[in-house]
Amino acid sequence: MQLYNTLSAKERERLIEAAGQDRLTISFYKYAHIGNPQIFRNHLFINWNELDVLGRIYVAQEGINAQLSVPAENFKAFKEHLDSVTFLRGVRLNIAIEQDNKSFLKLKVKVRNKILADGLNDDTFDVTDKGVHVNAKEFNALIEDPDTILVDMRNHYESEIGHFKNAITPDVDTFRDSLDIIEKDLEGHKEDKKLVMYCTGGIRCEKASAYYKHRGFKNVYQLEGGIIEYARQVNQKGLENKFRGKNFVFDHRRGERITDEVIANCHQCGKPCDTHVNCANEACHLLFIQCDECAEKMNDCCSDTCKEIVALPYEEQKKRRRGKMVSNKIFKKGRSEVLKFKK
Repeated sequence: MQLYNTLSAKERERLIEAAGQDRLTISFYKYAHIGNPQIFRNHLFINWNELDVLGRIYVAQEGINAQLSVPAENFKAFKEHLDSVTFLRGVRLNIAIEQDNKSFLKLKVKVRNKILADGLNDDTFDVTDKGVHVNAKEFNALIEDPDTILVDMRNHYESEIGHFKNAITPDVDTFRDSLDIIEKDLEGHKEDKKLVMYCTGGIRCEKASAYYKHRGFKNVYQLEGGIIEYARQVNQKGLENKFRGKNFVFDHRRGERITDEVIANCHQCGKPCDTHVNCANEACHLLFIQCDECAEKMNDCCSDTCKEIVALPYEEQKKRRRGKMVSNKIFKKGRSEVLKFKK
């Protein structure tokens, strides 16, 4: 019985190209009580592997968080399997605005302590006592209210390339970093203001809204389905689009365009640009924003040092990496000192 990947990303990429089938990129989450996450994990892998599902799925006792792609022709069977799981029946699926058949190249279903790394002690509050969910139309009205405080619950490298107008965008590297900072900054408005939050697909706001209600905020709202669902509703219903720029996503696409406006800049030359890349030096792999001209000039690298390394024979690069941990710059998205025009 196969419970893990047997193909490399490159092998899978070749199979996708040969198949010539359209795939759908989807994300969803659900908080629920899962008695044995390992058994549930194996159940998902066995069934989804047969449907050629690829993606990154986290399972924990508190629920599931999934980003994946599935062949369009298998979507109905995939949905039927979801509906066969009691707590996933009818779960909202966020379907990507921009599709890419290679958004995921492996099926990874992992058991974690939590489906979201939030650093919270969930025993101290009721995670089901969440904020009011609002759709795109309600959200647009709320954020025009002078008594509303709009907060982006994502990290700095996400909001840098796209965010809602007038939103507070915390300068943080992780979701857990933002929780205390936001509460401290808004301490004096727990009762007199409406706290409205948004994120990519809704999962961070789901937890944050319950936490902030526990911490004394009286009027807490969250954008249902996040930016992904907002963009869908705006396009479908002809609503005013109040988002600026691009939505960062956690797959090979790294972003999907919501509006034509480019609000970020190349971290190397400063020209308008919102294309995230990873440094070609595998010992660095830094995530940063790079324009096409700088990519050509720097050979897809973040610095002259990395450029020199990738020019070496591949075996020599492997030799230099051997026994060394990957630089922690990978966790400091766009923070490296070698980037002159970083945020």
